[in-house]
Amino acid sequence: MSTEENQPAGSTISRRDFLKLTTSVGFGLAIGAAGMASINEKLIPEAKSEVNKQPVNDVIAMYGDRQAGIITPQQKYMYLVSFRITTSQKADVIQLFKSWTKFSDLSTSGGTMKTGDNPLLPPSDTGETLELSASNLTITYGFGPTFFLEDGKDRFGIAKKQPLYLKDIPRMPRENIDPSLSGGDVCLQVCADDQQVAFHAVRNFIRLSTGYATLNWLQEGFISGKAGVTPRNLFGFKDGTANKLHDNPEGNKKVIWAGQEEPSWMTGGSYMSYRKIRMLLEVWDRSSLSDQENTFGRHKESGAAFGKTNEFEAVDSSKLPVTSHVALAKQSGQLIHRRGYSYTDGVDPKTGNVNAGLLFIGYSRNPEEQLIPMLKLMQSKDKLNAYTSHIASGMFACPGGLTAGQYMGQSLME
Repeated sequence: MSTEENQPAGSTISRRDFLKLTTSVGFGLAIGAAGMASINEKLIPEAKSEVNKQPVNDVIAMYGDRQAGIITPQQKYMYLVSFRITTSQKADVIQLFKSWTKFSDLSTSGGTMKTGDNPLLPPSDTGETLELSASNLTITYGFGPTFFLEDGKDRFGIAKKQPLYLKDIPRMPRENIDPSLSGGDVCLQVCADDQQVAFHAVRNFIRLSTGYATLNWLQEGFISGKAGVTPRNLFGFKDGTANKLHDNPEGNKKVIWAGQEEPSWMTGGSYMSYRKIRMLLEVWDRSSLSDQENTFGRHKESGAAFGKTNEFEAVDSSKLPVTSHVALAKQSGQLIHRRGYSYTDGVDPKTGNVNAGLLFIGYSRNPEEQLIPMLKLMQSKDKLNAYTSHIASGMFACPGGLTAGQYMGQSLME
């Protein structure tokens, strides 16, 4: 028996029937923000949608005290998308965020907007996820420094609400930052276990931004690993072992979640730090195993630090090369929550080498204390610098979670 058949007559409407109603005007979800809360109360998930054939166990709730996609177990695919707001009107920005929220609510629950009944109009949905499930889709959003102030101008009357630590990551030694791949007003981290589902979301965010914002840059990442096992980067080493050190509610509070000193809209939120790090794979692949392990200070296969046999055993810095990656991380005395993905960008036309590397994404409570000193130390001394180049950078403030009826950024914009 379907979910609908279990409901008392007149008590709820299915998402499918809701879409039929809203598309009668030719535009998918044609509702006002004020009606979202009451409508959400009436919507029920369909275990087997006629459109999506969606299993109910691959949906990650969009609503909650904190945004999904931060401590959510990593999905296989990720898109990081930066937008530049082009409108100068606050009301336009709010309308954009409402449209994005409606689409996010539907897509994360495994639905798609009906393509429309009027063949003379563009479809209400791009359509490439018809018959596909939600695939654990999450959408995490954040605001860059330029969303609050640009060239000294308070763009939308919210400069007084700028978070304490939101500023561009300062320039570091040995980096080669490309401004066209860095920063932005708004950033969306879109993750899913199906790449087409993730890209469908990105594509529709871009489509819905027409007239309000333009695409600034887009990065595509992937990662793979068994459940409960630390994934490996393109150098073949485990990436994110130290997350285990704060993997509990109290640890996450100290490492990830914004403090009470922040503006109220940051309650339950965090800072997202982004670095695009090119890995010189051809150089690395010609290095001996001992050189590779000395660079990290860990054994490649087990992930254990030198002098240990298990990946998660406490590190003894006296056993590590002093300029190894792990030794410097321990020296900084700080933790961040890593959520990195690998990337490939084809072939570098100048060298003929593979253009690939790591999309470093880190979440922290206070990046000035946790991230910046660590970056400075590593960029100056890390043995890994011989095999990497930092080419893009960004910092974004991610608000807390949403409740049904709210739109993205509502607690900031109102």
